[in-house]
Amino acid sequence: MQQEQTQKQIFSSSSKHHGCGSVISWEQIEEGIKGSFQRGFFRITFSKEAIARIQISQSESFEENPYSVIKSDPFYAFDLDEEEKYLYLKTETLKVQLNKVNGVIKFYDSQGHLLNEDDTLGTAWIGTEVNCYKKVQEGERFIGLGEKTGGLDRSGKAFTNWNTDYFAYGVGDDPLYMSIPFYVGIHSKGQYGIFFDNTHKSVFNFGASTNRFMYFGAEDGDMDYYFIHQASVSGIISEFTNLTGRMELPPIWSLGFQQCRYSYYPDSEVLTLAKTFRDKDMPADVIYLDIHHMEAYKVFTFDGEKFPDPKSLIKHLKSLGFRVIVIMDPGIKAEENYLPYQEGQSKDLFVKYPDGAEYQGQVWPGWCAFPDFTKSKTREWWAEKMAFYTDAGVDGFWTDMNEPASWGQFTPNLIEFDFEGEGASHRKARNIYGMQMARSAQEGSKFNSPEERPFILTRSGFAGIQRYAAAWTGDNVASEEHMLAGVRLVNSLGISGVSFAGYDVGGFAGEASKSLFARWMSIGAFSPFYRAHSMINSNDAEPWAFGEEVEEISRNYMKLRYALLPTIYSKFYSSTQTGLPICASLAIDYPLDQKVYHSAYENEYLFCDTFLVAPVESTKEITKVYLPEDDWYYLYTDEFYAGKKEIYLDCPLNYLPVLVKAGSIFMMQNVVSNTSQINDGVLRVHVYKGGLGSEFIHYEDDGLSTNYQSGEFSERKMSYDPEKMELILGKPSGNLGSAYSEIEFYFHGFQLVTVTVNEKSHKVEEKDFAFIGKLTEFDPLPEQEHPYHEIKNLKTIKIKNDKEEIKISGLF
Repeated sequence: MQQEQTQKQIFSSSSKHHGCGSVISWEQIEEGIKGSFQRGFFRITFSKEAIARIQISQSESFEENPYSVIKSDPFYAFDLDEEEKYLYLKTETLKVQLNKVNGVIKFYDSQGHLLNEDDTLGTAWIGTEVNCYKKVQEGERFIGLGEKTGGLDRSGKAFTNWNTDYFAYGVGDDPLYMSIPFYVGIHSKGQYGIFFDNTHKSVFNFGASTNRFMYFGAEDGDMDYYFIHQASVSGIISEFTNLTGRMELPPIWSLGFQQCRYSYYPDSEVLTLAKTFRDKDMPADVIYLDIHHMEAYKVFTFDGEKFPDPKSLIKHLKSLGFRVIVIMDPGIKAEENYLPYQEGQSKDLFVKYPDGAEYQGQVWPGWCAFPDFTKSKTREWWAEKMAFYTDAGVDGFWTDMNEPASWGQFTPNLIEFDFEGEGASHRKARNIYGMQMARSAQEGSKFNSPEERPFILTRSGFAGIQRYAAAWTGDNVASEEHMLAGVRLVNSLGISGVSFAGYDVGGFAGEASKSLFARWMSIGAFSPFYRAHSMINSNDAEPWAFGEEVEEISRNYMKLRYALLPTIYSKFYSSTQTGLPICASLAIDYPLDQKVYHSAYENEYLFCDTFLVAPVESTKEITKVYLPEDDWYYLYTDEFYAGKKEIYLDCPLNYLPVLVKAGSIFMMQNVVSNTSQINDGVLRVHVYKGGLGSEFIHYEDDGLSTNYQSGEFSERKMSYDPEKMELILGKPSGNLGSAYSEIEFYFHGFQLVTVTVNEKSHKVEEKDFAFIGKLTEFDPLPEQEHPYHEIKNLKTIKIKNDKEEIKISGLF
């Protein structure tokens, strides 16, 4: 009877909330402190002066996630003070206060401003579920969390991290394919980031159904989070990506236009597709082969009927300037005579039930076994199998269905993974499965083509996925709402460390209208990842499939994209160094400007630090745009606007609202049909007059190999100083010469007759210039005429590209 009563008490207590309680004991360790609460154990350490790690567990040994954090070396330069009720750990940037009475933690900046604090409930458990309850500071907003739908500001909403295959998801649905448990809190006293390093299903509640606190927690595992503070949101993102890694420099062809369909087959259709791009003068670099390239949907096969000679096909595509990317799904068909299945079984590479039986789920090929990518042996085997594709000439790999997805959408939680030898159930391993498949694909690409940079595209991932792959936002829908939701998803992924991201232009599910596709193509040109993709059993959705007008609009923005590649590629390189996004929500640079969170303006973003893009539905002919602090030029006419105000802009289908920040510098080249085509040798540098100057790092390398890592690059800083009225091109660094023999400067907003180039007078020419080509007037009726914008009498000079410093003076 007594034993039964004890069991009832244990069960009852496990279903109730239990806080940590007071500090029972503590001791200093080299990198911080550790100790015990009444219920649980804690450790507070620093990995940098700006990053504190908080670990709280019910066990004396703390759990570790071996996949996300790559730079967590202990940081020892901190001071430790004790008062009657409090312990203080201080660095030059951050102060952490631990209340010994109730376990509550507070974070302050170096000036003593309160950044973040626990609610009095602190960290607590309900059974195995662990949560950390935080007070919301006055006026506090929350951004980030990666691939999450909804508004820019997460306040008042709750989100779940559980990687989910979600076909045709709604613009407010959650969860989706990828989980990145990192957010940034912003208020008038400062900003901070929190990365919750727990791979179990987790929840972030930013005040949904409660006005007392926000909280984050997981259904199991430790409370293990990194608290990051810097003086700017960009500084916080940079610290987070230093912690979890940054993307590697991708091959330049992956920044060009990419065309996909579920599916292009047989091989003759693929060739027709490639030829049509070239015949229609539409620049493009990549064609995808979706699941119908395979025999019975089995990975590491080609369908012998549809693709009888894949090697010759791919060789021919390359002669036309196209790269080929193939899809790879994780499910290995459970078929006795299928070699990958035989090998997986014999080498013990598949996910299992606790009793050792092989787990199978149903996917495209039928019943499938699933490789355990949390096991190093499996990743090595997958790399070896990928030689099948690289031998055929395949250039890139698209990891899909890697949540992992299966029919029924309910993978049993008891199945077991290796988890780098530690062992883990599906509950702990699911969220990192897709990331580890992407890792396997990247390692396989490097193993089989060691001289070339890999390109991996993934649907699923976790914090740190940017080290291995670009991301796209899954099976979206051809609608105006989805087009704008995709912009927010990409911007949020950028906040969360994933710089290389995009959406299916035109929408995957459903069919885009003519106007929707045209607008989406223009917005996609200002996205890091630029791919059109559509679903089987739908109308053709290539850029020429919607009529002549849409074809011309698409061509114009595709050409603008290729003309801007020197800027885009340079900014990709910069992102590999800083971790900052290519598409940056205005909340990054203007976090305390309340207007940037307004539903009318939350979709706006800065592309490559320079272009203010204001996405707008295709159904609108005029739109309201918010211009934050700074001055701005309308891209297509050079019309000048002061910042901190709302303006109205016309937005006909052929002109996406785009402005340029005053004081900016960016680069262009002549339009090429693909990135392997040689440019005309002229680098076109656009400089915009402004009260504040700027710097631009122009970066070049061969765009394909890893030789840049051993110095084979050219890097040159360009600085515009409005006070001195001069533009300085520093001496290039690196062992590679520039691909451009001449530089043509375009001076926007300047009143120039002559300038001085390295102390010699140089006459300024004038020319008319258009960023977007004129549309053909197919209908002769006057009311059908399209607007056309051209910048008249733009000031320009052309000089030789000297390897020494170049100074241009007299810019007024």
